[in-house]
Amino acid sequence: MPNTALITGASSGIGRELARLHAAQGGDVVLLARRGAALEALKEELQAAHGIRATVMVADLAEEDAAQQIVERLDEAGVQIDVLINNAGFGGRGRFIERDWAAERAMIQVDIIALAQLTRLLLPPMVARGQGRILNVSSTAALMPGPWQAVYHASKAFVASLSNALTEELSGTGVSVTNLMPGATATGFAIAAGMDRTGIFDRAVGPGVVAKAGYQAMLAGKLDVRAGLPFFMAAFMRFIPFMSKRFVMRQIRKMVQAGD
Repeated sequence: MPNTALITGASSGIGRELARLHAAQGGDVVLLARRGAALEALKEELQAAHGIRATVMVADLAEEDAAQQIVERLDEAGVQIDVLINNAGFGGRGRFIERDWAAERAMIQVDIIALAQLTRLLLPPMVARGQGRILNVSSTAALMPGPWQAVYHASKAFVASLSNALTEELSGTGVSVTNLMPGATATGFAIAAGMDRTGIFDRAVGPGVVAKAGYQAMLAGKLDVRAGLPFFMAAFMRFIPFMSKRFVMRQIRKMVQAGD
């Protein structure tokens, strides 16, 4: 049975660990990210360890037509995608009115538009074949508004909502969509987002823990999965629906601003 996975943001962190998990199950992988050297190293590692076929695809999802070009390249190469793992994404910290709009727009392009477009382009063939798996990496940030990370939280809320809605639309087709919501994870995200001094990542778990939870949930066709949450954050998330939204936003703002 064909079992090729396209994994975005595969050069490091959760994406790299998801690629390792899929290859360990005997699946071929298409590794997509901006850093070609890191992808080539991962390709060699996976092919040597598991005897699978790994294909490197260097692309920047912040470019407006990136998703369309990726699918065209796959079609030209005759590569069928059976598993889509939308992992690529990034965040940023600061007041919305003070942050650089180009950075915010790039975040929307990568975290929302590229993810939605890749999903839209690769879903129809899966439905036609009657089988397929999609894993969208959102965040626990999807569960609440995020002052000082307004666009990032909003983008992850979009991913979670889209994933859940598609699950219902695809009922009975043999295709599932799983929404993975990691907590603070020890990847390069914190530094890139300016969050490394906030304290939120003091108890960050390794990306392998999050990847394993997400991959297993995807194989099981689950709707949502949360992973990598320390006890205090897990408890906080559980009580969010019962708290005042203003109170929740104040707490999030304090945590995000703690490194200032």
